[in-house]
Amino acid sequence: MSGKSKLSSLSIFSLCALVGLIAFGTYHYVQAKPEVSEDEFGNRVRAYLLSNPQVLREVIAELSKQEEMAATTERQGLIASLATDLQEDGHSFVAGNPDGDVTIVEFFDYRCGYCKQAYPTLMKTVEEDGNVRLVLKEFPILGADSFLASQAAIASLEQDKYLEFHTALMESRGGVTIERIRSIAGDLGLDVEKLEADMKQDSVREVVEKNYALAKQLGISGTPAFIIGDEFIPGVVSTEQMQALISAARETAALAAQNDS
Repeated sequence: MSGKSKLSSLSIFSLCALVGLIAFGTYHYVQAKPEVSEDEFGNRVRAYLLSNPQVLREVIAELSKQEEMAATTERQGLIASLATDLQEDGHSFVAGNPDGDVTIVEFFDYRCGYCKQAYPTLMKTVEEDGNVRLVLKEFPILGADSFLASQAAIASLEQDKYLEFHTALMESRGGVTIERIRSIAGDLGLDVEKLEADMKQDSVREVVEKNYALAKQLGISGTPAFIIGDEFIPGVVSTEQMQALISAARETAALAAQNDS
């Protein structure tokens, strides 16, 4: 759905909500003041809105704001309930500081140009901070080549070469073929035959399927998608924004710790 379509849908929904509020208010006003008829009250409301149409925009804006806040709160609750699957699933590679006080989770696809664009900023921020855990979630959604790349990356875990393989795929350009995977594996010193055999294991496919299911629960349909603390951020994140989100996550965690003590 385009941004324009979403806006139109939101405006229609907000207008319907506004009509409902007016009807609700009319009913209760008339009940409280029986001397004023429903038609008379409705005519007064209509006249006021026609004379002050900006009120409609203000009401729609406020309704939209409240709806967005409610959606954010709902997603944060969902993120909290899925914290173990997101941060400690036992199969996702953890880069950065495994004992860091803030966790960033990234859902990514090796054929996603935006993921490749975000990669240097992400890794630099994690490295410079020194106290961030980075959980990498294979989320191949851009076709068979994406899945092939994820198979290879997950299989490279068996040879303790995941981060090197991940980096090589993120920095590569062009399509991902089995020949390209063999070339990268050879350059990194992996046992290519073992890698190809491991790629075919059911456990590799199961990792991807678990990530698909988790993304579906969270409403994630594109890449990159980041979760920093309890905040969900779709798309490329600037260095400044990422640093601010990390700081906010630390403050939230510190406050929660104080409340628990």
